[in-house]
Amino acid sequence: MARRSLPILKQILSKSSDQCSPFLTPTRSVTYMPRPGDGAPRAVTLLPGDGIGPLVTGAVEQVMEAMHAPVYFEKYEVHGDMKRVPEEVIKSIKKNNVCLKGGLATPMGGGVSSLNMQLRRELDLYASLVNCFNLRGLPTRHENVDIVVIRENTEGEYSGLEHEVVPGVVESLKVITKFCSERIAKYAFEYAYLNNRKKVTAVHKANIMKLADGLFLESCREVATKYPGIKYNEIIVDNCCMQLVSKPEQFDVMVTPNLYGNLVANTAAGIAGGTGVMPGGNVGADHAIFEQGASAGNVGNEKLVEQKKANPVALLLSSAMMLRHLQFPSFADRLETAVKRVISEGKCRTKDLGGSSSTQEIVDAVIAALE
Repeated sequence: MARRSLPILKQILSKSSDQCSPFLTPTRSVTYMPRPGDGAPRAVTLLPGDGIGPLVTGAVEQVMEAMHAPVYFEKYEVHGDMKRVPEEVIKSIKKNNVCLKGGLATPMGGGVSSLNMQLRRELDLYASLVNCFNLRGLPTRHENVDIVVIRENTEGEYSGLEHEVVPGVVESLKVITKFCSERIAKYAFEYAYLNNRKKVTAVHKANIMKLADGLFLESCREVATKYPGIKYNEIIVDNCCMQLVSKPEQFDVMVTPNLYGNLVANTAAGIAGGTGVMPGGNVGADHAIFEQGASAGNVGNEKLVEQKKANPVALLLSSAMMLRHLQFPSFADRLETAVKRVISEGKCRTKDLGGSSSTQEIVDAVIAALE
């Protein structure tokens, strides 16, 4: 009897070891062959920003130093109440092509324009990408969530074309162009193709805004014909929100006009674990800015700043995205694996994830996991 049960026991143990977490049993993939000079340190423009921004960007600086990442930061003070982004900051980003940014608070109302929008327009960062996914060990209402929201970043309701027609009547223009709609659709399908994603969903309100959102859909349909291996479908934005909170696992890559993408990305982030763990960035033909994927108003949380308990996970994962963008894949893998290990173990978590850890305690845990 004992002899019969031995092979069965071995089989069970073998299966359990195969199911171990991929970041707890690291394996080396086929080697990355760099070009000569690829290991040279790269300059990155750093904008700590407002509120929790200096805390979480400081966390990234510590982790990058601990892992000896081949990047160094050119730091500039930029705050949301400034009238314009300083010219030296724009020059730095154009020179370095890459920027890491904390949140910039935008005053409500008044005549101060958003510095976030200024940066996107000045650098033509036409694509915003937010990756919303379940993290192992972090309980959420829904499982198997892995959504990428790709949002047009330069026009739509965010065009900033507003004026008072007569006292008490304000007109705000929504601008949609074929050029911008086509290039965001191309980016979404190219992203899906390069990342082995199976489906792209266009989010719209063309049943009401027949010309504007109709043009956006027309552009998406034209681009979809060039990618026959990727499934394409469309969904009205209000139905999209309902489907997101009921069956989020049905979505893969989502491509949206400007305003809808902001709403969809923050909703998806809340479903998958919260804004504190979702990475993201903004990219154009020449430049990229990496930041927390979804902010949902926590930039100016004074209590988090006073207690020094802001969650740095989102920006750490955004930094891993940045390292891949800079063609430092092994450093990106190390950082992502360390962050996921800390979340999985559950010993160090900030308040938004059900714990009481400080920002520094998360940083220390990630650095320990790196080693």
